[in-house]
Amino acid sequence: MTNQSQICTEAPAYFDLHITGLGYVNRLREVPVKRGEAFWACDIAALHGAKEAVQTTYFDCRISGTEAETVIKRCDKALKEKRKVLIGFKLGDLYAEPFVYDNGKKKGQTGISLKARLLFIHWIKIDGELVYKAPAKTASDPLNSEAEHLEAEDQNDVVA
Repeated sequence: MTNQSQICTEAPAYFDLHITGLGYVNRLREVPVKRGEAFWACDIAALHGAKEAVQTTYFDCRISGTEAETVIKRCDKALKEKRKVLIGFKLGDLYAEPFVYDNGKKKGQTGISLKARLLFIHWIKIDGELVYKAPAKTASDPLNSEAEHLEAEDQNDVVA
């Protein structure tokens, strides 16, 4: 028989799926909410593939965390001036949301929007110039130590 108090005191375990990459920021906006506080959001055109044939995947992101929000708000003026804002990012909580096109060639067709939370910004370049670089993570950082732990487990699971 299991001890109930022992089960309740254990820390919950999570399996995070994070997306890291680089991409262009578009449509930075504050989203009003009927009930609750407004939040900030943006679109990220993430780059991937061969350098000679770059492909783009679009993410509609809710900006999570005060640090990410503070850093991305610095780009608002540059985005309004139609300057190119490129970031190194980490996204989490990815999900797909269907929608129907309202106009254009695809009017009436179903599309898919990839939604995620913008968790962290590693660096920002505006028109190719580095304007922000996140401070290096310390060994005591819980995310850093979790990543090292998972990396060590992966290395132990490798069969020669």
